[in-house]
Amino acid sequence: MFPLIFIALIAFSNGNFRDSNVGSENDSLIMPGERHFKNLKQLTFGGENAECYFSPDGTKFTFQTTRNGIKCDQIYTMKIDGSDQKLASTGKGRTTCAYYLPDNKTILYASTHLAGDDCPPSPDFSKGYVWALYDSYDIFTSNEDGTDIKQLTAEKGYDAEATVSPVGDRIVFTSTRNGDIDIYSMNTDGSDVKQLTFETGYDGGPFYSYDGTKIIYRRTSFADDNEVENYKQLLSEGLIRPSKLEIWIMNSDGSGKKQVTNNSSANFAPYFFPDGNKILFCSNIDGQKTRNFDIYKINTDGTGLERITLYEEFDGFPMFSPDGKKLVFCSNRNGSVKGETNIFICDWVD
Repeated sequence: MFPLIFIALIAFSNGNFRDSNVGSENDSLIMPGERHFKNLKQLTFGGENAECYFSPDGTKFTFQTTRNGIKCDQIYTMKIDGSDQKLASTGKGRTTCAYYLPDNKTILYASTHLAGDDCPPSPDFSKGYVWALYDSYDIFTSNEDGTDIKQLTAEKGYDAEATVSPVGDRIVFTSTRNGDIDIYSMNTDGSDVKQLTFETGYDGGPFYSYDGTKIIYRRTSFADDNEVENYKQLLSEGLIRPSKLEIWIMNSDGSGKKQVTNNSSANFAPYFFPDGNKILFCSNIDGQKTRNFDIYKINTDGTGLERITLYEEFDGFPMFSPDGKKLVFCSNRNGSVKGETNIFICDWVD
């Protein structure tokens, strides 16, 4: 989950949304060597579409998009064939990181709309590629049609990147409420907030395992004290530089933390396999010079690294269906203009 879509590392252009092409299936879009994909289907056609996540019953998705004159990300829903795409958020401010609650009809997402109708200002890229951690982000729930909005967080600072345990009992999210960037969990009504990470640096983008006992996340990798000080300075300005992130796992109560990747790259968007022993994640391990991101598979002990996608630009945000048979992900492949990012679904082949 991202305060700003990580794929902004690649040059974007907004395409025109073409609803008439919903559900276009074309295995020619599978690159040679992408042996885990079958029956690849494109679900969106135009704009910037990302962070597409299955509902608990596997029949629909939430996703964030910039399209049709929308100036910054809003939350939409759609069926798994790409049909019935509808706005779920307010259409105001900026939103991110939407997820279904266990009832299959309530949407969880972060939004800045209470701070104003307009998009918050973009970060200062004279400092390099940085994310803005908008302190106007709070976490909300609503019905799929945007009604019955309820605010779950009201602390000072950034609250976003929320996902829900498949068990249905807890929400995990990222916050700056303590002065650093850490991971917290809470009940689905916003009560009983517990801090799970305490280490200096950015801890975020958390997802639960299928059984709800583990959390996988990304955290900052520091080479030396100078990098720590630079991180703290940027954080004081409400910014973070996400160029070095490693994947970590912890128990759902915050205990038992262990590092999975160790490659000094930008690793993000991790997601567990149903068996809990392997994960998918996105990284520029092999594409730092070209800003090419791909999806990789790795065992939770850090062994068995395998590159899954081979497209020359961006592939990321992988998520398995609840039964583990399908995979949804986002990619620059088959865009109508360079940099366009769309959502794809395929059968997963072991």
